[in-house]
Amino acid sequence: MHDDPAILILAAGAARRMRGADKLLQVIDGEAQLTRIARAACRTGWRVLVALPPDRPDRAAAIAGLGAEAIPVPDAASGMAASIRAGVAAAGTARLLMVLPADMPELGHADLAKVATVALAAPNRITRATAADGTPGHPVVFPAKILPALSRLTGDEGARAILADRRDTINAVALPGTRATLDLDTPEDWAAWSATRGSPAPGR
Repeated sequence: MHDDPAILILAAGAARRMRGADKLLQVIDGEAQLTRIARAACRTGWRVLVALPPDRPDRAAAIAGLGAEAIPVPDAASGMAASIRAGVAAAGTARLLMVLPADMPELGHADLAKVATVALAAPNRITRATAADGTPGHPVVFPAKILPALSRLTGDEGARAILADRRDTINAVALPGTRATLDLDTPEDWAAWSATRGSPAPGR
């Protein structure tokens, strides 16, 4: 249905700190990170939108065949807000929109499903995942009434100001460890994280 909840995966960033590598195509348990997170999102049963830069067919190929919808972001270089605006436009009248950065390698289906369940039970509130210690993280689920504000965002701040203005009305969902907060931005980050892993990515 047109008002079905949706997940927006933010995958249009340039990842400049990777110095030529692409963190979204880093291989985890045999598949690219972007493939892994898109697959996990599709398993929730929510409609999945993936914001992509216009000049990266390799990223588009990474989500091919999963059931996710590629959303081109021609002005991706202007910052994260461009991806959010494109995603909101594509989501239409979705009653809920989960915003999910594509570069979080410890998030899996179980985590997304847990956040989705809480959001569905309180569809008029923002739902935000936190680390086990309560540190705010991702994903964040926005109700339909917030989408117009998301569509007016500019620059690279994302929805930080919107969340700050509504901090007292956000439902927090604690996820294990640092799954909701860990992202890896440099080759050194990826090497260090890979070296400490002794088991497959959680929540698959």
